[in-house]
Amino acid sequence: MTNQITDSEWADILAHELPSQNDPILQKYHAARTALVAEEQKQRSDAIFRQSLSPLARKACTIVSRIRSQEKSEIWTPDLEEQLARKEENNGIIIHPGMMFTLAKETMESTKLWKIVRKMPKGALLHSHCDAMVDFDFLLAVVLETEGMGIATPEKGGLGSEERRREGGVVVKYVGDLTEGGKKGKVDAKLIWGGKGDEGGEVYEPGTFVNLVEAADAFPQGGRQGFLKWLKSRCILSQTDAIEQRHGSAEIWRKFMGCFEVIGSMLHYEPIWRRFLRKLLEQLVEDGVYWVEVRFAWPLGYCRLNSTVPEPDYTAMFTVIEEEVAAFKRTPLGAPFWGLRMIWTTVRAFGPRTIIQSMNDCIATKLSFPHLIAGYDLVGPEDAGRHLTDLLPELFWFKKQCAAEGVEIPLFLHAGETLGDGDAVDHNLFDALLLGARRIGHGFSLYKHPQLIKAVKDKRVLIESCPISNEVLRLTGEYHAASFAGAAGERCAALQGWENLGLAGLGSLAENSVRWAAFEDQTADEWARDVREASMGGGVKAERLRQWATEWEKFCVWVVDEYGDEYGGDEEA
Repeated sequence: MTNQITDSEWADILAHELPSQNDPILQKYHAARTALVAEEQKQRSDAIFRQSLSPLARKACTIVSRIRSQEKSEIWTPDLEEQLARKEENNGIIIHPGMMFTLAKETMESTKLWKIVRKMPKGALLHSHCDAMVDFDFLLAVVLETEGMGIATPEKGGLGSEERRREGGVVVKYVGDLTEGGKKGKVDAKLIWGGKGDEGGEVYEPGTFVNLVEAADAFPQGGRQGFLKWLKSRCILSQTDAIEQRHGSAEIWRKFMGCFEVIGSMLHYEPIWRRFLRKLLEQLVEDGVYWVEVRFAWPLGYCRLNSTVPEPDYTAMFTVIEEEVAAFKRTPLGAPFWGLRMIWTTVRAFGPRTIIQSMNDCIATKLSFPHLIAGYDLVGPEDAGRHLTDLLPELFWFKKQCAAEGVEIPLFLHAGETLGDGDAVDHNLFDALLLGARRIGHGFSLYKHPQLIKAVKDKRVLIESCPISNEVLRLTGEYHAASFAGAAGERCAALQGWENLGLAGLGSLAENSVRWAAFEDQTADEWARDVREASMGGGVKAERLRQWATEWEKFCVWVVDEYGDEYGGDEEA
């Protein structure tokens, strides 16, 4: 039995029963819907920023919205995703929807949106880790051309197999002259790759350093170029690591920690450290970043020029930071740069004595370089490390010692970087707030806690959100705004991926980064006052906010001049 609508019945429904979009009842519905959307928009974090946009900035936002729509329909199409999928399958990488932007970096960097976001003044970079902030092709070239560098591994017999080269320990550092008695080659470099020495019977002894250049030239898979490719693979997460879904968060964290160990050993030598800093500062300014707070979690081991003896404290290392930042700011490129401060960090998995020693080093360095230490944090995987409740004795000792020494070292704590809800890792968020953290790193699980969300808003605590990290660590299944391309890349992908963001949303995020930056030492009350007063205040933060606002308006003028003829219009996007 069927109950099909006949042609005559359908004609009658169209004529007499089906309301049109202009029908009063649907018009009333649309009015209620518009009001509900508008009310929700008022609750957005960027609402006030949007309301205060100048007419020219509004026009720039409209132009960018139109460019976004065009590129979404003409570039970021299902056909492109299929092309990328086929390309990566041929490379042995299986992808799924949502990974498109990670794999499409080259395409992204050819778009108008990329050019626009690259030009945008981004304010401050508040969540960054020192070990992962420079182009590794540049860094490894510097390491290879620096005299006296050596390489070693704790692996017995060396790195003779692909598995050992992939997983074995690697240390690259300054070791000076490895010659003995005027005879070149105290240890034959090819031994580290599992080869035999000239005498035929020698084998690699674990921990023995060999000359880096000689080891590179003797690399069994392509000589020096193959060596550089291999060493870079030990410093970064590969595209395969980033998207291969069979690996969970613990495996990715293991790879992260292994990368940091290799990188840290390289940077602990003055000539390399100086060139690393110079390149870092150049990249930041070229990316529109005027201020950076870098998380720094290195044990002692830094050596001065031509010395293999580690320094007893951090004075020499921080002196170089001070010198290089000052020198950079005197250059034409560095003139607009506001500065750099370090957030001292300790690996949360360490035991009490190691953490207390690190805290003590932090306070001592703060006393010598008060302008370079912005705050303190604990880093590393939260589920494998110690929870903040377990770390309370150390943290309260730290607060007491800071008070005794008369130094202000606020907490900027990683917390809630987890999929859990109600477990000990998730509950780090409660402790971070109770401990007075001025900013929270990641805070991924915060959305599950309405009371904590209210507390974060009431206390004006900034969440340092890192979508790319969330994706790579498997906290999100997909993030349609993923890219490993620095500040511009993440913002460009976010702009393309999120309809509600727009250029105004990016501007609001940049303004917030300046508003919550730690430009100077402040008490909790002074910090809260300056965050509250923003550009209306009278301190350094207010001045920086006004400077950023000027650069924002210049940027909006550029957008209109560059793209107004093709995409211009007076209505709001």
